[in-house]
Amino acid sequence: MTGRRPLALLPAIAAVLLISGCGTNTGQDTAKPAGGTPRGFPVTMSNCGVKTTYQRPPQRAVSLNQHATEVMLALGLEKSMVGTGYLDDKILPEYEAAYGRVKVLAKEYPSYETLLAAEPDLVYGGWASTFDEKEGRSRDAFTKVGINTRLNIEECPSGPVTMDLMDKEIREVAKVFGVPERAERQIDRLHVTLDKVDEALEGVEPVKLFVYDSGDKTAFTAGGAGIGNDMIERAGGGNLFADVDKPFGDVSFEQVAERAPEVIVIYDYGDQSVEQKKKFLLSNPALKDVPAIKNKRFAVLPLSSTVVGVRVPAAVESLAGQLHPDRFR
Repeated sequence: MTGRRPLALLPAIAAVLLISGCGTNTGQDTAKPAGGTPRGFPVTMSNCGVKTTYQRPPQRAVSLNQHATEVMLALGLEKSMVGTGYLDDKILPEYEAAYGRVKVLAKEYPSYETLLAAEPDLVYGGWASTFDEKEGRSRDAFTKVGINTRLNIEECPSGPVTMDLMDKEIREVAKVFGVPERAERQIDRLHVTLDKVDEALEGVEPVKLFVYDSGDKTAFTAGGAGIGNDMIERAGGGNLFADVDKPFGDVSFEQVAERAPEVIVIYDYGDQSVEQKKKFLLSNPALKDVPAIKNKRFAVLPLSSTVVGVRVPAAVESLAGQLHPDRFR
């Protein structure tokens, strides 16, 4: 009978398998791994209005958007990922090898059906558009089929969006996956960069700047309610539209001219190149008397560096070097 099971036991085994594979899904992972509940679990977390209890770390996560994916990779969670999608830039070099081991489900957002086919236990999105209700990808739709969701907390802040929120995002993701010690190591490393910038810029006079994201009839710019504003201040700049009480907002080019920025920071992404954006700004008659235009003084940041994620400290250092090159020689 070696290698075979008695026929009398087969119905009982089938019944056990059937029971273990079925149950009522509530949007919470209730399965327990062999050996009982993992240390530190269950974990209950409220995220952008959705409360979730994790009975164990997710094992089949999908990350969507650059900053969500890179938080996962920075925490060494690629083995817990079954898919990813929607990058704005190349993955940071230090994460390329890990990223190469994760299946790319779509160039941009995968369809709801594609996501279901990956059989994830968690979908983690960077932008609110990850969970677009019109596209059938609402968080509630995933909950109804037993898939947990997480959204980057910059999309639903309860207070000012600062580096503290970066730390919180990294800590919460690490806690969900049962690796809190990795979060602390990562945060310590990121703050070394921020501390170096603080030291280099001690006593510096802030440079008045305007962020140009996009737009031809109006300018889409960084307001005071996103991480970009804190980045600008830490880099020795003064955001001339910090009074716009949103992460991003539209202003007129006449308003830009009135506030007379000394530097224009261009967010680099999408189909329009940095050079094309510069050419448009330099030829805009409303801006002809602006100091930044007269002096052709621009700084550049990738858009993927200006949202809550692991790129932020390096972007602060980059912007500081562009605004105050004499402090970084």
